[in-house]
Amino acid sequence: MTTLDTDRSLAAAPAARRGVIDVHAHWLPQELFGLPPGSPVPPLNARGEELHLGDIPLSIAASAMSDPDRVLAETDRAGLGARVLSAPPFAFPVVADPGVGEYVGRFNEALTRLCHDSHGRLLGLGLVSLHDPTAARAEMKAIAASAVVRGVAVPPLVGATSFDEGPLHEVARIAAELDLAMLVHPMQLPRPEWRSYYLANLIGNPTETATAIASCVLGGVTETLPSLRICFVHGGGCAPALLGRWRHGWEQRADAGAGTGRTPHEGFRDLWFDTLTHDGPALQLLRSKADPDRLLCGSDYPFDMGVDRPQDLPVSEGIGAEAMEAGARRFLDLPVLGSDNDA
Repeated sequence: MTTLDTDRSLAAAPAARRGVIDVHAHWLPQELFGLPPGSPVPPLNARGEELHLGDIPLSIAASAMSDPDRVLAETDRAGLGARVLSAPPFAFPVVADPGVGEYVGRFNEALTRLCHDSHGRLLGLGLVSLHDPTAARAEMKAIAASAVVRGVAVPPLVGATSFDEGPLHEVARIAAELDLAMLVHPMQLPRPEWRSYYLANLIGNPTETATAIASCVLGGVTETLPSLRICFVHGGGCAPALLGRWRHGWEQRADAGAGTGRTPHEGFRDLWFDTLTHDGPALQLLRSKADPDRLLCGSDYPFDMGVDRPQDLPVSEGIGAEAMEAGARRFLDLPVLGSDNDA
């Protein structure tokens, strides 16, 4: 089979099985455990069945991160129609290095084949070269030609910038132009005051996400890129609780209001969110602030902060399974199916 024939066969793959779609799950083939060139964190390695990041145990079975059969079995066990896989955040190419493009290409190719062979049970969000706009455009154009890789996953910060300027703004601009979905996942950046009690995750991740959301709503990103479909995981972190404070600052301070003529609440409703809040009242707060049609199921599989049945909490809080499926299909630019007869 020629490369062109292979590309055509992958483009013709089935898009997504019926049922709730988990938009927030992770996968990395074992041959890429070394992480991108220049990575600021040590490589992944399996010790027995447990996955480690350098010497740090991750409380994850190595096969849960990398074995396609296990991922498929656990997707079915969770009662999901389909699962959307993206790289774990430590695999984001956040450092400019000449070898990044090769790593990104190997991941995207492996992800495409995995999703193609899953017969509609798995979809993907690819990696992108964050520091090279020319390479990023080429990578994202290749993704746009795929039936099974529906967009890109990116960090909330690159250096000191987020989505209102710098590399992430350029990637967002290309995603909007090419009609690709974008998922934003925090990186658990270390700070000395968060070295105990897993606070780099428990506080750091929600704070990173809120910082990126602020760059979008106060920076007018969706105002200038109205076709951008950008989803923030973990229920938007602590951003829903901060919107009132942002609104007051936007009204009272010239610097806070300089980026947009729209209120933070208006900008917030342009964004998409997963429902992984671990708490009913927190999910209801998000639901009251966000566009309810843009709330999506997310599991954070296979991390220890993930959940086995991500649809259970939102359904118990009044967010219907069919609504979440329809929202995920719109986010991923898949056909929105009205009934089983449409499948």
